[in-house]
Amino acid sequence: MRGLLIVNPRATTTSPRVTDVLVQALSNELDLEVTVTTHKGHGIAIGERARAEGLDIVVTLGGDGVIHEVVNGLLTNGVHADLPRLATVPGGSGNVFARALGLPADPVEATGHLLDAVRHDRTRRIGLGRAGDRWFIANAGIGLDAEVIDAMERQRRAGHTATPARYLGTVLRQIFWTTDRRNPRLSLKRGGQESIDGVFHVIVQNTSPWTYFGKWPIEPCPNASFDTGLDVFALRSLDTTNTLLAARRMIMHARGGSNRGSIVIWHDVDAFTVAMTVPTGLQIDGESIGLFSEVSFESVPSALEVYV
Repeated sequence: MRGLLIVNPRATTTSPRVTDVLVQALSNELDLEVTVTTHKGHGIAIGERARAEGLDIVVTLGGDGVIHEVVNGLLTNGVHADLPRLATVPGGSGNVFARALGLPADPVEATGHLLDAVRHDRTRRIGLGRAGDRWFIANAGIGLDAEVIDAMERQRRAGHTATPARYLGTVLRQIFWTTDRRNPRLSLKRGGQESIDGVFHVIVQNTSPWTYFGKWPIEPCPNASFDTGLDVFALRSLDTTNTLLAARRMIMHARGGSNRGSIVIWHDVDAFTVAMTVPTGLQIDGESIGLFSEVSFESVPSALEVYV
């Protein structure tokens, strides 16, 4: 089989040692080419090339960001049966996609797991989400979520490592000192239903968990799955009481539905739209995408075959 290993050398836990181990191991199983991402968006171009060349398998070493880019490259022309299969070895800080697939967190162990999957042809098909013209593997967010991601990216560019403590500090600063908690600017629109206005913050999940705090999963929508449509968690209040209530639900993995005042929960949704009264930040798979006035989301079942 012809394979391509795509390495993000800037990912949090990627190292030359791990890369060497992976290259040597995969070279025994595949006709392997290795390439390294050098800038934001490079993974998209590499994914497009992998599809155009008809490769059998594409392996990523890095975090959710490089997987997101590669998937968007592979699916530039949509879903087709002849797409390369995707495999991943976790090398980022969150590794939500790899963990949701049940892969080992340690990259060396994950390499052994991948080799076994390749030898035994162990794969599954998963659904993906779309936000406008972007595909996403794990999650997307509008409002507070995107603001936190943007703030974290600024800190990374300044040379700071993405740690759980830094993420928590960023979230608290954003909620209590930066985000406008008085004037909601989002609305949820779903076919055949009345619009839900007065929304501050929207999380969209294609799988669960949404993210991790260290090793602890944070799950706004614990029922989200690669095998169902999209799940939505929206907040209509950011006052202290309701914010703490929402945080408790996420941390404790509560499976309750919407409540009367502050939390909206949707499960297994095919399509919906988020409209904004002013341009608002969007994040996809942990990457800040930019400001938007409206974003349409949809679920695409069985879009991609992955090694598990």
